[in-house]
Amino acid sequence: MFNLVLLAARPPEWTHEQFVDWWRGEHAEVTYPLPGLRAWRHTAVSSALEPRSEGWDGVSVLSFDSEEAARAALASEEWARAVEHVGSMRGKRIALLGDEREMFLG
Repeated sequence: MFNLVLLAARPPEWTHEQFVDWWRGEHAEVTYPLPGLRAWRHTAVSSALEPRSEGWDGVSVLSFDSEEAARAALASEEWARAVEHVGSMRGKRIALLGDEREMFLG
């Protein structure tokens, strides 16, 4: 698998709950049609374990078969619609691409 990992923080005028509900609901509906999307996992952050990790509300991991498939999704009209849906929201995010390796399966 090749993943797009997004770490995001809500706009200052939103609550954590509003942001997670929007991300998992309204925004998810716009994101599901991404071409080549194989899986999507979302974690709502409940607490930071150290001060430098504070201020984040959630992590999404969108999985694709390959880097090429991920990059094709990012070049698609569907991705453009998802980005447009975020609009001028004043939250912050970190976006990363990388290959996944299973390190442990209990």
